[in-house]
Amino acid sequence: MTKGDAIRLKVLILADECNPDWPSLPIVGYKYALELAKTCDVTVATHIRNRENIEKAGSPLNVVYLDTEAIAAPMYRLATFLRGGDSVAWSTGMIMAYLPYLAFEWKVWRHFRRALKSGAFDIVHRITPMSPTLPSYIAKRCPVPFVIGPLNGNLPWPRQFAAEQKREKERLRILRDFYKFLPYARSTQTKPTAILAGFDHTIRDLGRADPRRIVMVPEIGFDPAIFNAQGAALAGKRGKGLKFLYAGRLVPYKLPEVVVRAFAASPVLRRHRLTIIGDGPEQPRLEALIAEHGLADCVHMAGRHSQAGVAAMMRDHDVFVFPSIRELGAGVVIEAMASGMVAICADYGAPGYLAGSGRGITVPLASVDGMADSYRRAMEDCAEARVDLAAIGEAARAYAAGYYPWSIKAERTIAIYHAVLDGAPLGPHSYA
Repeated sequence: MTKGDAIRLKVLILADECNPDWPSLPIVGYKYALELAKTCDVTVATHIRNRENIEKAGSPLNVVYLDTEAIAAPMYRLATFLRGGDSVAWSTGMIMAYLPYLAFEWKVWRHFRRALKSGAFDIVHRITPMSPTLPSYIAKRCPVPFVIGPLNGNLPWPRQFAAEQKREKERLRILRDFYKFLPYARSTQTKPTAILAGFDHTIRDLGRADPRRIVMVPEIGFDPAIFNAQGAALAGKRGKGLKFLYAGRLVPYKLPEVVVRAFAASPVLRRHRLTIIGDGPEQPRLEALIAEHGLADCVHMAGRHSQAGVAAMMRDHDVFVFPSIRELGAGVVIEAMASGMVAICADYGAPGYLAGSGRGITVPLASVDGMADSYRRAMEDCAEARVDLAAIGEAARAYAAGYYPWSIKAERTIAIYHAVLDGAPLGPHSYA
């Protein structure tokens, strides 16, 4: 049966992480669902922990809240204890999320089973979680087309950064591939009608899936009303020197120390400014480096900011420096690009993909010392006008605006829905 564009599809969205006030995955899940709801009749199944913030936001979404706290709460407390908080040991967190997430989908199935079998929905789309390691209970039971993703994961830890891996408490990373032998892992890849996958590193993890059902759709997106270049001065014309910006959690794998060490080693860069937005366990390390090298006049620790605050800082700065060496999605990079910034990124994972092809400046992986030296040289090239910042910034802005606004991502997703229902090819199977 052909579904014309004028017909509003009835879509059940599974998004256990869906929260307008929580950063990273929860806000991605919320904004994605919100945009899809503009042109589809959407029902969102999410966890009850999101209820307060969704209702406080006055959301127009039709939401069903499911309570799995009996298992989710004790598992979260255990995971937090084992991780020593919630900033590091990501692999431990994913392992401890296995049972709570299965419990969530089991509750979804019990709540919506009759509606699904009676044809109340055209499509079921699991937006979150995005890790391929967390399986779907519903995928092999769903009587209507089941779409999963965008999935994102499977980026190996670079061998040059064993010390950072240890500080991240990622010892259980070696168990990662055992997820493929757990219940529901096979059907999560073989049963969906379409699998949206973020980047090539995730597609390589989907060996059981039919390649014709895999479509590359990065999970990241941005709101042009918040992140844009309006009112931003041209790079290098703001007055005294360039303004460099780092924004992100201060955790070992993001290597914020690299840009501080670059400033410390460069008389050229000391004539410019570096602002660091974020907080986390690496903050004392950075503050010690700043004090040790006498950088207080040119390096400023700005702490955490709201989304709007980060966007304003991006418009007020010239160059975005982001040396993260294990970044799956890198939404902050596309936000910087949308703001017209020149992004200097490690040439690995999502940042390397986004800033490649002349849309930014990429730095090859090396040791921490090697990365600091490469970043120093790349930042000095910007400071000394050896690269065309205006041209790169415009290429970055155009690329971000052309592919990553939530409205465009929703349009592409809905096109995939129609292809699924029409039995048409899902392509294109690449992105941008």
